[in-house]
Amino acid sequence: MSNRQKQNETAATGSLYGYARVSTATQKLQRQINNLREAYPGIVIYSDKWTGMTENRPEWMKLRRIAETELERGKPVTLVFDSVSRLSRNAEEGYAIYRDLCEKGAELIFLNEPHLNTAVYRKSKSEAIPCVGNEIADLYIEATNKVLLLLAEKQIQIAFEQSEKEVADLRKRTSEALKAARAAGKQVGGVKGKTLNVKKKEPVKNEIRRLSRAFEGILTDKECIRQLGIAPNTFYKYKAELKAGE
Repeated sequence: MSNRQKQNETAATGSLYGYARVSTATQKLQRQINNLREAYPGIVIYSDKWTGMTENRPEWMKLRRIAETELERGKPVTLVFDSVSRLSRNAEEGYAIYRDLCEKGAELIFLNEPHLNTAVYRKSKSEAIPCVGNEIADLYIEATNKVLLLLAEKQIQIAFEQSEKEVADLRKRTSEALKAARAAGKQVGGVKGKTLNVKKKEPVKNEIRRLSRAFEGILTDKECIRQLGIAPNTFYKYKAELKAGE
């Protein structure tokens, strides 16, 4: 049994689900899936290749509906993520989802940030200092308990904010690198409008898969077309072929 399994084996209760999501062009979905299965063998995993900043992720929405339905029926549910950034890259939205699921009774586990697990948050809430029956002392105790709870909540908010900042920084560095390359006279991708040789079709499709937010990347269609230097019709043709599994 691995250290990760030992660390998490007693944390999961009830239905056990994992969620994985590709966030950048360099991240691999399979790595997240492997981490989830290493920590919890037999876990049921849902995954999305979606890199947008909203919650518009079909598999996540499906999983959330399943989890909330089971919770409403009184069944314990544990949701496991490789990292807090897999829940959401938008800080405000991520924290709202965290609070909502936690209040509904779900256990959330983050393999890379175990200090953010809902079990830890609930423990901090349950460990409130008991009042002693002295009116003045109890006022101080109640105030202290509120501060401790606010600190716990702030720690969670900061984690989501940091995740969002990292994504924004990555986008900025990518954009600046492309601008610098063009300013230096370097050809970024192919020549715009140039007919592609059939032998180059697969490499270009691989680049679309790597760069496009519809697959494993972070770039919009227009950004992909500009970076690859191919005609829009060619791009959309190859994109359709990739989605069709050709």
